[in-house]
Amino acid sequence: MKDATSSKAVIVFDHLRVSYPARSRSAEPKVAVKGLNLTINEGEVFGFLGPNGAGKTSTMNVLLGFLRPTSGTARINGIDISDPRSRQALGYLPELTYYYKFLNAIELLHFYGTLFGMDSAAREKRIDELLKLVELSEAAKRPIRTYSKGMQQRVGIAQALINDPKVLIMDEPTSGLDPLGRNKVRSIIERLKDQGKTVFFSSHELGEVETVCDRVSILSGGEMKVLGTVDELMSEHQCTLEQLFIKVVADDMAPA
Repeated sequence: MKDATSSKAVIVFDHLRVSYPARSRSAEPKVAVKGLNLTINEGEVFGFLGPNGAGKTSTMNVLLGFLRPTSGTARINGIDISDPRSRQALGYLPELTYYYKFLNAIELLHFYGTLFGMDSAAREKRIDELLKLVELSEAAKRPIRTYSKGMQQRVGIAQALINDPKVLIMDEPTSGLDPLGRNKVRSIIERLKDQGKTVFFSSHELGEVETVCDRVSILSGGEMKVLGTVDELMSEHQCTLEQLFIKVVADDMAPA
């Protein structure tokens, strides 16, 4: 695993706070992220963990430009996320992918390549590389509607990489996949890591996280509770990552 302290900072959260307006005059605003401070380094595979409602999606939406922070800042490659240029080197795989399923993989990737302003020759070359990476070359001309869940997830990874981004954000990349599908996605993440890409992903599949991540954090109630390598956390807390996850969430839900 990489030394997380020796690389260039790629994603930086500085006292990031995200809150949503109250639903009624008598209610308080909902605070989704409470002053997050976190740095993710170049070439690092980082696992962003937490139960539903912990603030993971809100944090990712800030990076993607879908949501403005209430206070604090976030930067990608040194550029504040308020500047659209911060997302030029960014790829994104949502938890639920929605594609025109009458298209095949080649047609879909040409569409996304066109959105990024890639010329025909550049698209052809990149699409060939990506189909090999995600192991879909043989199925590339089949309509996406004929793909299994795992194949759809892999074509989603391909579209997230069409612009050859330096940073890839993945929201639950193995959700709903069988063991074979999870193994293929894990293999792709490991190959991206070997290419020096930074991968920032959320997941409830803790076994996958243990296998591929350089570091992990666990959020609960909008706050980061633990941060470190899997080995460091298991040694410090004398338990597995799954046991630590359950303990952190249970402690946070316990009455004061």
